[in-house]
Amino acid sequence: MAITTTSSNDGNELTIRVQGRFDFSTLQHFRNSYEKHSKKAERYVVDLKESDYLDSSALGMLLALRDYAGGDTAKVKIVNCNPDVKKILVITKLDELFTVE
Repeated sequence: MAITTTSSNDGNELTIRVQGRFDFSTLQHFRNSYEKHSKKAERYVVDLKESDYLDSSALGMLLALRDYAGGDTAKVKIVNCNPDVKKILVITKLDELFTVE
């Protein structure tokens, strides 16, 4: 499991890449990836290209990021989901709260 972040040149977009299992064991690392960033971003991208598993804790972490980013006005995009992960986001209706690509 690894979580890495990259920021756009202007600092307005923060990309969080999750590698491996996205579960309770990643809670603190995931939270630190955006809370400890030097500048609060306007847009967030969660890249799940290298993650093939997420559990209910991960869903909660995504919702916590959304709240941190502004709630209903938040701009959070989840990208590169494999079909199983995307299915979970659809079943839980999180695809209605996030942009899922």
